[in-house]
Amino acid sequence: MRWARIVACCGLLLAPARPVRGADPPRPLRVVTYNMLHGGFGLRGDGQHLEERLAMTIEALRGLDVDLIGLQEASSGRRRGDVAGRLATALGLHHVRAPAGYRWVGRLASWVMGFDEGPAVLSRFPIVAWNVVRLSSCDHWYGRVLLCATLDTPWGSLDACSTHTGSSTCQLRSLARLLQGRRGRAPLILMADLNSTPDTSGVKHLVADGLVDTFRTANPDAPGFTVWQPVRAAAPAARRRVDYVLVAPGPGAPVHVRASRVILDRPGRGADGKVLWPSDHYGVLSEVEVF
Repeated sequence: MRWARIVACCGLLLAPARPVRGADPPRPLRVVTYNMLHGGFGLRGDGQHLEERLAMTIEALRGLDVDLIGLQEASSGRRRGDVAGRLATALGLHHVRAPAGYRWVGRLASWVMGFDEGPAVLSRFPIVAWNVVRLSSCDHWYGRVLLCATLDTPWGSLDACSTHTGSSTCQLRSLARLLQGRRGRAPLILMADLNSTPDTSGVKHLVADGLVDTFRTANPDAPGFTVWQPVRAAAPAARRRVDYVLVAPGPGAPVHVRASRVILDRPGRGADGKVLWPSDHYGVLSEVEVF
C-alpha cells in the first residue's frame, strides 16, 4: 500500500500541467468617448441645462453595456458636484477625473469660481493606478492634461487615457510623445476630443505613430461627424469629426476593431418641452479586441 501511494504521488508530479480554470476568454471591449459640455460656470446659470442633459446621458449609456468611458469637459462645482462621479455611480463604474485649467491662475481661478473641468476615465474594471501629465502648452492660454488609468481586467493590464486638446499640431505632437512613453507594456486606449479632423497633420501623426482610428477602420467612407451641435437646435448640425477612440496594441496581441458608431446623436425634450440634445458633441462607441 505504501508503494502504491508513492507511485500515485509521483504520477501526479510528473503528469502534464492542466490549464487552470480562470477568466472567460478575452472578449471585445465596448469603449465610449464623449465630450459632456460643461456648460459654463455662471453663478446663476444652469450649465446649459446640465442636469437634464446628464439624465439623458445616463439613460442612453445605461442601455449600451459599456466597459470603458473617456469623458471630456467633465466638470465639478459647488452646485453640480463631481459630474463624472455622478455618471459613474449611476452606471456602476469606477472613475477618476483630473482638472485642466488656466495656465497662470489655475487653482485660484477654480476656487473663486467654484468650478473646474477636465478629462475623466470611467471603467467597469478596477482602477489600480492613475496619473495626470500636462501637455505642452504650445503658447495656448488654457492648460490641457492627459489623464491615464491602469485597469485590472480579467485578461491583463490595460492603459486607458482621456484628453481634450487644442487644435494645434504642436499640442498633438506633445500628446503623441507622452503616449509613446506609455506604450509597450499593455494595450492602450485613448479616448479624446482632439479639436482636429482626421485630415489634419496632428491627427495623421498620431495614426502614423501606430494608433488605430477605430471609427475610420470600421467605417472607411462614413463622415462620422461629432461636433458643433447646438443643444437647443431643432435639427442635427454636427459637421466635423473631432472625437476619437484610438487604440495601440500591447506586446502580445494585435488590435481588431469589431465595430464603431456615433452615439448620443439624437435629441430629447427638456422640462420646458423644447428640443434638447445631450451635448454639443456626439459620442463614439467602438468595440475592440486588444487581448
